[in-house]
Amino acid sequence: MKKIHCLNEISPCGTALLTEEYALTDDIKEAEGVLVRSASMHEMELPEGLLAIARAGAGVNNIPLDGCAAEGIVVFNTPGANANGVKELVLAGLLLASRDITGGIEWCKANKDDENIAKSVEKAKKAFGGHEIKGKKLGVIGLGAIGAEVANACSSLGMEVYGYDPFISVTAAWGLSRDIRHITSVDTIYRECDYITVHVPLMDSTKGMINKAAFDMMKDGVVVLNFARDILVNEDDMAEALKSGKVKKYVTDFPNPKSVHLDGAIVIPHLGASTEESEDNCAKMAVKELMDYIENGNIRNSVNFPACDMGICKAASRIAVLHLNIPNMIGQITGTLAAGNVNISDMTNKSREKYAYTLLDLENAPDAMSIQKLNAIKGVLRVRVIK
Repeated sequence: MKKIHCLNEISPCGTALLTEEYALTDDIKEAEGVLVRSASMHEMELPEGLLAIARAGAGVNNIPLDGCAAEGIVVFNTPGANANGVKELVLAGLLLASRDITGGIEWCKANKDDENIAKSVEKAKKAFGGHEIKGKKLGVIGLGAIGAEVANACSSLGMEVYGYDPFISVTAAWGLSRDIRHITSVDTIYRECDYITVHVPLMDSTKGMINKAAFDMMKDGVVVLNFARDILVNEDDMAEALKSGKVKKYVTDFPNPKSVHLDGAIVIPHLGASTEESEDNCAKMAVKELMDYIENGNIRNSVNFPACDMGICKAASRIAVLHLNIPNMIGQITGTLAAGNVNISDMTNKSREKYAYTLLDLENAPDAMSIQKLNAIKGVLRVRVIK
């Protein structure tokens, strides 16, 4: 029986996919797989038998990725599973920033005891009129699962959409509307767009990317939306940009001690992927990734090891080797199996920066000595006999 531990409450739509070969356990020490949402794992001591962690969501800053990789623990996330939920909130943010809806609502609340409110509102409402988004220029920085959906939706609403992503995948490119203008320099978005929305992962190169230098290139009265990560925006610089009028509104899904005090900011309580549908979709994808890895050794949507898929195991035996990406590793692995009189019928090897992964289908099962020798190869992190 394979044991799965849930660090957070996981949607039953996901855990219901676990077959009779699996059981949920309250004891992480006996778990082969972990399902997690927001719980921090950085200070946790992970059990030796843990094979994989699946994050039911896109962000993985709560998981020690390098530490897991060094121990041969594959970490998955669920890109795209919550894309529609975030996209819809971005659209709401666009409208909240273009029309002073929140100001109008607050006026109604403040004047709820006015018996003549129906007449009073006719004089007051001009302060909350705002602008339409149709015909305005929107810059989408990052055209992954969420950014692409935002770009397509806003194009359908009549906006002139500029998209920037130097690392756009072929799949994402095919999914974009032909009306999206693909921009090769983010500076073009800063200079041209009335609205700018950020959908990039948090990396050293993107941290604080929306800063004074970027604001200096932007139009006066630009609207900036951030539904990706709070520290993509330098909020000290944002405060100055809001104060000067360079930025008309800053819409963020990340309350923190700085953002909640920014005059001109619309701060949403991290609702992007909090819909029931998003949580269900993320849970289902995470469970499927765990099961496919445990049962077949396939890796899809890992954030610390390369993607590698050999389908359902139909060979006499399959072994999986997680290892460092160093010279002669494949030769040592195949040589060790040959010395043990094991014949390889099919194999694949994929690498990702310092780590690599080798899957081998065998015509006969390796003996215990061969597995022991594989584990002894310098640079091998984990060897697993799947079948």
